[in-house]
Amino acid sequence: MRQKKLKNVGTFLIFGGPSLFAFTAVVLIPLAFGLYLTFTNWNMATGTHAFIGLGNYKSILTDKTYLEQLWFTIKYALLTVVISNVGAFSLGLILSKGLKGQTFFRTGFFTPNLIGGLILGYLWQFLFTQVLPFMGQKYGWAIFQTSWLSDTTKAFWALVIVNAWQLMGYLMIVYIAGFVSVPSDILEAAAIDGAGRFRKIISVILPLSVSSIVVCLFLSISRSFLTYDLNLALTNGGPYGSTELASFHIVQKAFLSNEYGMGQAEAVILFIVVAVIALTQSAFMKRLEVEA
Repeated sequence: MRQKKLKNVGTFLIFGGPSLFAFTAVVLIPLAFGLYLTFTNWNMATGTHAFIGLGNYKSILTDKTYLEQLWFTIKYALLTVVISNVGAFSLGLILSKGLKGQTFFRTGFFTPNLIGGLILGYLWQFLFTQVLPFMGQKYGWAIFQTSWLSDTTKAFWALVIVNAWQLMGYLMIVYIAGFVSVPSDILEAAAIDGAGRFRKIISVILPLSVSSIVVCLFLSISRSFLTYDLNLALTNGGPYGSTELASFHIVQKAFLSNEYGMGQAEAVILFIVVAVIALTQSAFMKRLEVEA
């Protein structure tokens, strides 16, 4: 019996050992070290590295600037999630009806998701600062006559629009996968009962697509809260620091101010906020799920 157990342990170490080692080295150890940093005042510039308990968390939760940025990030994420999901849902409906050339359009809408956030940010920065103002002045479009990135309100909407546009194509694919799995006989039965196009969407397609909606909401929530590269390239937190998202502020705090402990503590708080919102949304939507 003992020999058999040792053999099983040996088999596990041979086949599972490399994966376990990699997971420990890449995930568990950095996670534990990161949590430890939140309880220190480690600063590479000054060389300080002392244990301060919950000092970082107390400072963060009483920091008006950080709380304002966190609220700004929540508003940004909420608008991005709504716009990207409504747009993706609509595109998915249109491009799952067997239209001519729908494969081409699916590919076109999905392509922005393949472009890195930095590249996308610089492309849209050029549009917002050069192309659109030129067209606005030439054709008298008042909304585009000045750069959106020089106005605090318009810069916020620029971030929302670009991120939602990038997310939309990816979410569209998930929605299409859900739509094509809706049984055609149920749709036919609804049509026989006199249900119009809108009624079929509300009463049949939506309830049977809850699993796709849950996935899309989770993906869009997490990606919106963790936006950094787009924020850096498009607005760089400006004008006057008015568009600094939480992830952007965390990187600035940790790697520019060299306050690693404080930056890591902010990251933990952001993670908790995202986890609570995502899990609450997932639990609520699961209750609405209907089996075909």
